[in-house]
Amino acid sequence: MRAHTAAIFADGGWLAGFSGLEHRPEQERIARAIAGALHEDRALLCEAGTGVGKSLAYLLPGLIRAVEQKRQLIVSTHTISLQEQLDTLDLPLCRKFFAQVPELRDFAPFRSAVLVGKANYLCTTRLAQALRGQAELFATAEQEELKRIAAWAGSTKEGLRHELHPPPAPEVWESVNADSAACSRKHCDGSCPYQRAKARLRDAHVIIVNHSLLFSLLAAGGERRGGGGARGVLFPDDFVVIDEAHTLPEVATAHFGLSVSSYGLDRLLKGLYHPKKKRGLLQRHGAAADRLLVEDSLETAAQFFGFLRDRFLQQKPIVRVREADAAEPWLDEPLLRLSAALDRLGTAREGTPAGDELAQAAERVKAWRGSITSFLRLALADHVYWLERGGRAGQIVTLRSAPLDVAPRLRATLFESETGVVLTSATLAMGGAIEPFQLRVGAESARAVIEKSPFDFERQMRAYVAADIAPPGGDTRLDLEGLVDYLRFCTLRTAGGSLVLFTSYNDMKGAAAVLAPALAEAGRPFLMQGEGASRTELARLLRQAGNGVLFGTDSFWTGVDVPGRALSQVIITRLPFEPPTHPVAEARAEWVEARGGNAFAEIMLPEALVKFRQGIGRLIRSRADRGVVTILDPRVLTKTYGREFIAALPCPRFERMTRADREEIFRPFP
Repeated sequence: MRAHTAAIFADGGWLAGFSGLEHRPEQERIARAIAGALHEDRALLCEAGTGVGKSLAYLLPGLIRAVEQKRQLIVSTHTISLQEQLDTLDLPLCRKFFAQVPELRDFAPFRSAVLVGKANYLCTTRLAQALRGQAELFATAEQEELKRIAAWAGSTKEGLRHELHPPPAPEVWESVNADSAACSRKHCDGSCPYQRAKARLRDAHVIIVNHSLLFSLLAAGGERRGGGGARGVLFPDDFVVIDEAHTLPEVATAHFGLSVSSYGLDRLLKGLYHPKKKRGLLQRHGAAADRLLVEDSLETAAQFFGFLRDRFLQQKPIVRVREADAAEPWLDEPLLRLSAALDRLGTAREGTPAGDELAQAAERVKAWRGSITSFLRLALADHVYWLERGGRAGQIVTLRSAPLDVAPRLRATLFESETGVVLTSATLAMGGAIEPFQLRVGAESARAVIEKSPFDFERQMRAYVAADIAPPGGDTRLDLEGLVDYLRFCTLRTAGGSLVLFTSYNDMKGAAAVLAPALAEAGRPFLMQGEGASRTELARLLRQAGNGVLFGTDSFWTGVDVPGRALSQVIITRLPFEPPTHPVAEARAEWVEARGGNAFAEIMLPEALVKFRQGIGRLIRSRADRGVVTILDPRVLTKTYGREFIAALPCPRFERMTRADREEIFRPFP
């Protein structure tokens, strides 16, 4: 593998000139480092600036190793756009490249698969069951939806929910998807889309997955087989590349804690038996007494979550819980009785699809009971606990917890897995040092390499800072007035498209209400997050518009790829510090300071710098791109830490501007 990698990426090597590609020294160096880490089954952290070509740098050596060693390469991404790029562009390019190089042709037939959650797949066994019992399972309109799904099942390529247009009704899809013990090799034949997908996964050399699903599986214990000591992260003997790894601490925090919502429990219980619609698993396979247990659990759940909402969440939508026994364990007995009944019914039907479904339902009810008990007892001392109120009407209550430090779990699941693990991103380091990130993810023993972007930012990028806008914390009305004034000036003076990044949804809505009419009058298409379109769709519309203005918050700081004139300006409205009052941020600050550390320097500033670098990184995506970065937060000029943000700009210089001189100072590219 190492010899092949050297020959592929060398100056004048096999890759040079293929499909218009040129030799990039930075790409060659990281490809060699990745090949070495995979060959030795060790960990590597790799920061590779935009334009280095990191996807091919890990895919080509990774695929060679997977085929040679008959081991699986897992590639995990944070965003759907990168997942789609790898699946539809990069992997076909690798196959074509292997096929044209005589020494590499044996690698061209590699097999790939995309791993998605079970609930996204149709199960033909469950579909057949639903069709047989449709009269008792569904209302008339839902029966028509079931027939539509059945007709689609005969022609669908993968059996994935997103292939069906319009999307299936959720209640009907829940009765036919593969997220059930009834969907198994024991009960399903080769026509089941999920079982076909599992077969492809077993045979694949490379599997693409997203971080959320990867960490959901890891939090549940992974899918490694063979027992203790088996190397691998997700599957036996696999090796892993985690792209967009800067999001790893955030994703791990979300998945290594608890999340128990009133909505989720209600769905689980009504899937067992829906009192009003008289349907569900126990309507078909239980007695009246069993269904009464569900009704009792539903009634008690409404009282339990209603009490928490009324007691804690009337004034604020997020409240930290510091003391155990925030409520009486009202659900403990009802859920215990229900799980026992499900166990009994499942045992009586052992070996049948219904028996497997009942046994699985019993385990799920037990898991919910255990999670609620753990929350009420604040069972883990190294976790922070809080309550959230959400949903359109603000009636959904969620019990949440998160580990204060994810490093031990990540160290155990990734870096002590005895296999190759590569973490890569354009933004892992802080001030050129990658050690803070290593500590956060438990990768202290991993080797680290940093390769800067090959782009000529001095020629391709200009940066401006507004010096006279009111800083955060001042009068909200004046802040919004100053913000809108600068946004109007900067967007209307810049040719091409603009991405405006906010840290507050309320700020974004307030600015949009004032600015959207002016943009429409100027013939600038206006797009905003939260109005129905997905991030992928909004990015597509911005590319298509050519001169659009897109307003986005948190998720738009990373992963949006709009090359060319369609994105000629990125505007940072506020430095992306996380709110210090959120329970996780507050508890982590207390934890760091109790150890004698500085929470701002160790947590808040590094996280903000990574997000800032990601936001800036949306602008220059190719050697041909040119554009402007505009920062509307004067703290980069007035605060000591501001110099770190200025140093994080890829272009060597920036210019200050005020309302008095901005007409002369601000010079976007034509």
